[in-house]
Amino acid sequence: MTLLTVTPREVRQDWIARREIALLDLREEDPFARAHPLFASQLPLSRLELEILDRVPRKDAKIVLYDNGEGLVSPAGKRLAALGYTQIRALAGGLQAWTDAGYELFQDVNSYSKAFGELVEARRHTPSLPAQEVQARIDQGADQVILDSRRFEEYAVMNIPGGISTPGAELVLRAREIAPDPATTIIVNCAGRTRSLIGAQSLLNAGVPNPVFALRNGTIGWTLAQQTLEHGQSRRFPPVSDQTLEEARTKARDVAYRAGVRRIDAEGLADLATDRKRTLYRFDVRTPEEYAAGHLPGFRSAPGGQLVQETDVFAPVRGGRIVLADDLGPRADMSASWLAQLGWDVYVLDGGFDGELETGAWRPSLPPIPTVETISSEDLAVALGEAAVVVLDLAPSPVHRKGQVPGAWFAIRARLAEAFERIPEGLPIVLTSPDGRLARLAAAEVEEISDHPVRVLDGGTEAWARTGRRLDTGLVRAASDPEDVYKRPYEGTDNAAEAMQAYLDWEFGLVDQLARDGSHGFFVI
Repeated sequence: MTLLTVTPREVRQDWIARREIALLDLREEDPFARAHPLFASQLPLSRLELEILDRVPRKDAKIVLYDNGEGLVSPAGKRLAALGYTQIRALAGGLQAWTDAGYELFQDVNSYSKAFGELVEARRHTPSLPAQEVQARIDQGADQVILDSRRFEEYAVMNIPGGISTPGAELVLRAREIAPDPATTIIVNCAGRTRSLIGAQSLLNAGVPNPVFALRNGTIGWTLAQQTLEHGQSRRFPPVSDQTLEEARTKARDVAYRAGVRRIDAEGLADLATDRKRTLYRFDVRTPEEYAAGHLPGFRSAPGGQLVQETDVFAPVRGGRIVLADDLGPRADMSASWLAQLGWDVYVLDGGFDGELETGAWRPSLPPIPTVETISSEDLAVALGEAAVVVLDLAPSPVHRKGQVPGAWFAIRARLAEAFERIPEGLPIVLTSPDGRLARLAAAEVEEISDHPVRVLDGGTEAWARTGRRLDTGLVRAASDPEDVYKRPYEGTDNAAEAMQAYLDWEFGLVDQLARDGSHGFFVI
């Protein structure tokens, strides 16, 4: 498919003018994390159809696609056109053209949110304490609480001793309940720097009377100081009293006002939704548990701390509108205050929760899934016993490592042609993925590049597991290199000290990189 092209300069002009544009990097996560433009969003060709409908909800939004010479743009254009997208462009010259134009390339994931966090510290001089001092305070029994601003799942892997899981959007709402005495020191931590800084500054912006500090460099700094972390903890924030809630509402609303956040009611939201020329994102910033218990129709679950941290994932259309919902209020106000400073046109919805609500976890919008020839788990087990098939597993590599059909080969959908150079020849192919949807989408592509008969495991690997059959673990057979996941130096418990220090050094340089880039439009209240 031949697409119209735009130049890197035209993309930057759209960013600076705040015109709607989604710059989509079609590569897998690891190459994306090594180098990409500031506001690029990684949406791999491998999963394009499964994610695009929620991430770019308006079919005539301007979409610019790029890769780094891998040949991903043309097939992506065809898939988007088939889904009804009409304003699809290619970045002329791809990533190399961006480099040749002299524009900045950023590393890691969620780069612009992390760069903004560093800018906040540079502008507001957010106070922080080093790991050694916090450990000494713990040893001395100091009057302090440690609030972990990450997702609960991250906290449960490893945490600062005594820390309480209080994800970022909950901090202003919950902190005074956890530390009612103004003399109690509050220390906010995350894995690295961003959520510690944004979390601590949230409390300071809201005028919390306690002494407030970020844990300098988070669990990375703690590990580099050779101090012990806890694992498998489950301490969570408590409910809030009416008095604490009212205090938090007043303070959070004042912060949102200072950031220029606007407020709308249900009628105003309906009016925004009628504007077909603007992208509208609707996010529920409460906890996933609250969302599942009852949420407004059309709103996606996006806990506020993660929304601010991963805005490029949740909202790739830079220049779109964002509406936040929260039945209590402070979480939406605080999240909106940060999104506004990040340059977003953001609104807080007043009310709405007294009407009819939907229940259950958020479910992604999916395209029509093709009908293909399938094989049952029972029949696949027989074929495997006879060594009569080759199973290709298209699951993300971490999911594949945790459990795969015995003998399955890991493969990346966008790398299927290369994968066939590694797998045994002459046998029928069975495709699988966690729930089978991705495998069904890929079946026709396998038929185009291979003479092998192709079937899809009915219900995917999850269906196989439900039958009680054995799963293998690890990455034993790799038909593709596992570049679908970037190894974060701040997650897990086996990170090399050199990698952690290099990550911190990168973060320290982000403010200067923002200045050189010149396209961000961030401000700090």
